[in-house]
Amino acid sequence: MTPTIARIWRGRTRRARADEYEAYNYEVGVRPLIGVALGVQTLREDRGAETEFVTISYWDSFEAMARFTGGDPADIHHLPRDKQFLVELPREVQILRLRHHHGTTAGGDLTPSGSATAPGQPHRSPALVR
Repeated sequence: MTPTIARIWRGRTRRARADEYEAYNYEVGVRPLIGVALGVQTLREDRGAETEFVTISYWDSFEAMARFTGGDPADIHHLPRDKQFLVELPREVQILRLRHHHGTTAGGDLTPSGSATAPGQPHRSPALVR
């Protein structure tokens, strides 16, 4: 199946708790998506005192997302401990239609060199570390 929709969630933590939140988010937020969504990516940017996380899940239809969420996929669904970790609770998710796809964007957590990165052990490109 080819993804036609991307659902994008964004959240920010204090940098001091970013590693802890990343592990929690993977176990409680991302892991349930694996095998249900067509694909899932988690992105991280450390910026000063805060860290931003972006989770993108790929779907073949709006209906598939609705079956997973049990409601309107555009509604925000907070994880049980998000209030403890996040600087502020996100108010929305973004749902976009995929128009074009080029190259390889799936295949697990790959570092720029192509080696696997274990969950909770993010790869940080030296050019992106702040």
